This record gives sequence, structure tokens and C-alpha cells, in this order.
Amino acid sequence: MIVGVLALQGDVREHINSLSDCGVSAIEVKSLAELERVDALVIPGGESTTISKLARSFGLIEALRARIKAGMPTYGSCAGLILISERLLDAIDGQEGFGGLDVTTRRNAFGRQVDSFESDIEFKGITGPKFRAVFIRAPWIEQHGDDVEVLAEVDGRAVAVRSGSLLATSFHPELTGDNRIHRYFVDVICRDAAKVGA
Repeated sequence: MIVGVLALQGDVREHINSLSDCGVSAIEVKSLAELERVDALVIPGGESTTISKLARSFGLIEALRARIKAGMPTYGSCAGLILISERLLDAIDGQEGFGGLDVTTRRNAFGRQVDSFESDIEFKGITGPKFRAVFIRAPWIEQHGDDVEVLAEVDGRAVAVRSGSLLATSFHPELTGDNRIHRYFVDVICRDAAKVGA
């Protein structure tokens, strides 16, 4: 299995390192040819408006939408969550996304850069100690469809969800050195999607 990391802007190298530590081949995705090579995709944290503009400039946005809609396992972290959300609150005028995840997400919901924080959270489906989550200008999920499962919350707000082959977190596990969420994506989300496609 080859897992791509959308490499237009953001925490690309950190995600590739985390995925590699999970024993999978991880590559940067910046072109249609690279996107066609991958079996699954991580959309990293960064600046969601910049990533969407670059995806448009690189001719990737329609292909990303099509692959996600077709069931490609996709994990969106922070800005990645924003980009795969079907509905956005506090979006910049004209901001484009890739869609696929039946949620309403509020950008910068926890505040600005100076309001960044860390929190120990329970993550459904992951055993062991609580996960140390890093929130940087983080969104939260205000509403979600019936097929969306909430995996983690902070102060009653959904900060991690799963829907079929889609996984999203409003925090940055790639910055912690704890690869359990990446392993969950590889071992659970991607495996389940492979069973469906078999």
C-alpha cells in the first residue's frame, strides 16, 4: 500500500515520517500522476485557503474530489479536516474544499495562534494512555451527519470523527511523536476500505 501526503503546504514531512514509522510506503503528492499512484491520502495541517488555492493551481482539486468521493481512504488533520468538510462556518469568501465528509466545521473555532493549546484526550478505537493532542488555530465540528462517528471530544466539541473511509482530526498528531492515530488510519480505515473494495 502507498499512502500519499498532499504536499502543497503544511506539515508534510512530519506526516510522512509518522506513516513510515507505521511501516507503509509514504510519498509526497503534488501532481495528478502522484495522486494516481496512491491507495490512500493524508491532507496535512497548514493553511486551508492556501492549500485549496494551490490544489486549484496544480490542477488537482477536481481529481481530489473525485478520488475522495470514490472512497479513497483519506485522513484530514486540522486544515485537512476543513478541506474535506462538506460545510464550513467562518470560511473566507470563495474558499474551495474537496468535500466528502458530512460535517459542518467552524474554522479557527478554538481561537487564533496565541490560543493554541494541548490536551490529553480519549480517542475511541485507540488503546493505551490518553492521546496528547496539539491544537493550533484549530477548527471544531459543530454538526455531523448520522453516518459520522465522533471519536474524540474536547469540552463537548467533536475534534475527531470517522465516516467510512474518511478520518479527520482538528488537532496535529504528527507533531507529537505518538503515531497511534496514523496507525489507526492505516490499520483500520485503509484495511476496512480494502475489504469493501475486494
